[in-house]
Parts: sequence; C-alpha cells; structure tokens
Amino acid sequence: MTEPAKPGILDRLRARYHWFDHVMRAQDRYQKSKGDFYAAGITYYTIFALFPLLMVAFSVLGFVLASRPEVMAEMEKRIKSVVSGDLGRQLVNLIDSAIDSRTSVGLIGLATAAWVGLGWMNNLREALSQMWDQRESENGFVRTKLSDLLALLSAFVAIVVTVALTALGDGSVLSKVLSWFGVHDFPGLGFGLRIAAIVVSVLVSWLLFTWMIARLPRESISFRSSVRAGLLAAIGFEVFKQVAWIYLRSVVHGPAGATFGPVLGLMVFAYITARLVLFATAWAATSSDNLRPEPVPAPAPAVITPRVGPDEGLSTRQWLAAMVVGAFGALGLSRLWRSSR
Repeated sequence: MTEPAKPGILDRLRARYHWFDHVMRAQDRYQKSKGDFYAAGITYYTIFALFPLLMVAFSVLGFVLASRPEVMAEMEKRIKSVVSGDLGRQLVNLIDSAIDSRTSVGLIGLATAAWVGLGWMNNLREALSQMWDQRESENGFVRTKLSDLLALLSAFVAIVVTVALTALGDGSVLSKVLSWFGVHDFPGLGFGLRIAAIVVSVLVSWLLFTWMIARLPRESISFRSSVRAGLLAAIGFEVFKQVAWIYLRSVVHGPAGATFGPVLGLMVFAYITARLVLFATAWAATSSDNLRPEPVPAPAPAVITPRVGPDEGLSTRQWLAAMVVGAFGALGLSRLWRSSR
C-alpha cells in the first residue's frame, strides 16, 4: 500500500499562516483573471492619454498668453536673447502660430482626450470587475459608455482632490504654513514635516484606492470589503513612489537619461501602479468574507456505445470439444436407460 504524498513547503506554509494563504489566493485570482494583460492595457491608455492632455495644456497656455500681451512680449524677448538669428525667429513664429490655433488645438485635444479616457476607463473597470470575478455586464453600448463617462468624471475629480491634498501635505508647503504662524525652523522640523507629508500622502492614497476598488467595478462593492485592500495599495504605492523618485534622480543626469529616462520612468510607474491596484483588488476579492463557493458543473451525459460484431460461430477446437462432451453424455444416458430396465 503506497503512502500518501507529503504536502509541499508552500502547502505547509499556507496551512500554518493565514495571511500567506490569503496572498497565494490573491495571486491565483490575479493570474487567473489575466492581471498582467489588463495592467499592460491600462499602461498603454495612460501613456496615450498624455498627448491629448498636452494639446489641451498648450491650448490653455495659448489663451493665457493671448490675454496677457506683456507676458508674450517678455517671452519673445527672452527667446531672442537666448537664441539669436533665424532659429530664434522661427521659435517665435512657432509660438505665434500655436497661439493663433489655440481653439482648434484645444477642441481636438478635448475630443481625443475624451475618446482615450473612455478607453482607459473601460479597460480599468473591466480589469477590476475581472478581479472581483464579476460576470460580463448585460448593459447596452450606449448605457455602458454613459456609465464609463460618469466614472471617468468621478475619477478625474477624485484624482484632482488627491493631488491637491497631497500637495498640501508636502513638507515645503507645511513649512510655509508654519512660517506664516511665526513658527521658525528648529532642529528636527524638516524630518517631522517629511514624516507628516508621507502620512498625509498615504491617507489620501488610501481614500483614492478604496474608492477605485469599491466603486469602479461594473457592480459596486461595499467599502467594508475594500478598506484593507485600499490601505495595502496605499502603503505599496508610497514605497514605490520613494523608489521611483530615487530612480529618476539617478537617470536624468546624462543626455540619454534626460531624454528617455522620464518616459521610461513614466511607463514603469503606470504599469507598476496598475498591477498594484489590481493585485489589491484581487486580495480584497479573495478575503474570507468575500469567498463564494465555486459552482459545481453538471456531469457530462453518459454515452452508451454497444459493441456489435459478426457471429463467427464455433471454432474447430470448440466443435471437437462439443462432440466429445455429447458422446460421453449419450453414453451415460444409454447406461442409465439399460440399468433402469
């Protein structure tokens, strides 16, 4: 009798530590729901959205410069003083043409940003829904796009509020606020403000990620199921921000780093952030209070296939055996018949 196989090291760790079992369940859900694939799609739309946003930014700048001719004159003067000759005049003409076409550039940028934003939101909501193991929505095309547009506007407001609160929690801003109240620099103030800025950033990110995990899926989830996952994502996001800041400072010194470093850094930043949010969502979906029994599929129908073959009759050996048995049987019957008479 063979002995049962011993459990592996991962099985023993999962049976011993509940948190490790939860992490492995989240990783299984993340891989099963194609988390890396959706994270790559979110990264693509994030980078693609930068171009229409830059167009909108240039349009807004053009409107500002058109309403402030003294600022425009000062800018042209500085450009000509730094870049002389035909190149300086070409740069001035380029700025003038950009200001003249500010309306068309802004409209095209807004339309493109709305189109790309809807694609980004659709991909993000679909990814979060897959992490929650939600089935495909039955809504029509128009209703789905209107829902995505409303979610996009809500996400835009939430991100603006998050950035504003994070900026208010920055150490330099807090230092200026304290100076307004007459609190001057003293030993340990910079370190304390830095810690306060990190705490504020984590709290604000916690609110944002909790809202994303609970409200952006196709079927809204209660905040209770997403609070711990949002905190996990916020802490991981803050750690990643600190590492990314060190990376950017180390690669922007050289000419190649100054050219390609920010772009590559932005791509890595968007991809890691997307993976972090999706994994936190999978972690929330696989918590003990959200686990649902897997549906047991019905067994496959039984197929009965009778085997029918040609009747080949008895073989030569079988015929001989039957004849011998028949002869002995007849002989025995004849003897019984004689003895009875």
